Amino acid sequence: MSEFPPVAHLAVTVGDLSISVPWYEQLFGSKPVDDHDFGPFRHVVFMLPDGFIYSLHQFSKNSAVPGAADERHAGIDHLAFRVPDRESLERWAERLDELGIEHGKIVDAYYGSGLAFRDPDNIQLEFFAPPG
Repeated sequence: MSEFPPVAHLAVTVGDLSISVPWYEQLFGSKPVDDHDFGPFRHVVFMLPDGFIYSLHQFSKNSAVPGAADERHAGIDHLAFRVPDRESLERWAERLDELGIEHGKIVDAYYGSGLAFRDPDNIQLEFFAPPG
């Protein structure tokens, strides 16, 4: 194996699908392609335009650990969605404002620029543009 394979999907655990699903529907501008109850957890699947699968999982109440996500704990710090350029970040900032989603300012670094925001469970997400 000479090449490391690309990421295919991400599953995020949320506290309440009835809150998270509509929030992500607005953010993604699409409906889920699957909603399945596996018993100990239910998952809702979004297929993004590039084929990336973004799943929301909600575990049964008796197995859930209370508390919001916190990137200072072991686990995923954040997920970034790639956009083509910094101008796209400015348009996404406007779109997040339209949706009523709080976000930070665009942060520029030598390796690119990012715009951070959080989902209803405090999971940090970001739009990221390469430099130049």
